[in-house]
Amino acid sequence: MRDTFSRCHPAVNFLYFTMVLAFSMIFRHPVSLAVSLACACAYATLLGGRSALRFQLRWMLPLMLLAAVVNPAFNHYGVTILAYFPNGNPLTLESILYGLAAAAMLAAVLMWFYCYNAVVTSDKFVYLFGRLIPALSLVLSMALRFVPRFKQQFGVVADAQRCLGRDVSSGKLFARLKTAIKIFSIVITWALENAITTADSMRSRGYGEPGRTAFSIYRFDARDRALMLWFGFCGVYVAAGALAHGMSFSYSPMLRGAPWLPITVSFQAVYLLLCLTPVLMECYSRLVWRKREARA
Repeated sequence: MRDTFSRCHPAVNFLYFTMVLAFSMIFRHPVSLAVSLACACAYATLLGGRSALRFQLRWMLPLMLLAAVVNPAFNHYGVTILAYFPNGNPLTLESILYGLAAAAMLAAVLMWFYCYNAVVTSDKFVYLFGRLIPALSLVLSMALRFVPRFKQQFGVVADAQRCLGRDVSSGKLFARLKTAIKIFSIVITWALENAITTADSMRSRGYGEPGRTAFSIYRFDARDRALMLWFGFCGVYVAAGALAHGMSFSYSPMLRGAPWLPITVSFQAVYLLLCLTPVLMECYSRLVWRKREARA
């Protein structure tokens, strides 16, 4: 789905995801982690619909539960002892909460990357970095595009082999292994042929020739300037809050965070608005569209 934010200038999209990913990996405050994870899931659901929601329930929730269970089994720091393991190591509240925080951070980062892949396409990436690092940007763009195509082609070949009675999910182990190797060989052959076709296409279009011009459909308009100013304000304000320890939180040796003062609440509020910006833009756009339809 192409939402309102994905239609903005690539520089705006890239700046936004750089900021939210950096903040999501830096902040350890439970409120900040909850804000980042909730906004990432909301935006991913807006972009991907039911498939994104199934991805969250099928992979993110078990991953968070696994991290919350594994961390207390290996880390025993903290002063709030809840119980003892059979080997005598303590089970502490701080280790459980830190496991949940680490799991929330990982899930938020993965969901933001899901949104990034949906919004910042390979064309946008090449547009942003094609002139600065043309070879690297092209390689990264082709690699990011190749992975989903390789997966799709693998599924097509597997379905064709299944129609011929060669299924990798049933039968004897040797037969399944032989079928899997055959499918992999076919897909590798397809990838090599596709690489040759791509190289011929690039050569015919003048890639690497001196003086080659480029056409761009992206224009930096007033909305993009306003968003850049908004992101700049939010980034500076939230970063100032982090440097002033207004968004800090410690899990060891005891739970300890910044006091809830009006200024610290404002840091979290601005961070919430920053993460919710694409969702709010889409809601506003839909509201305006419905009003115009009602008038018509």
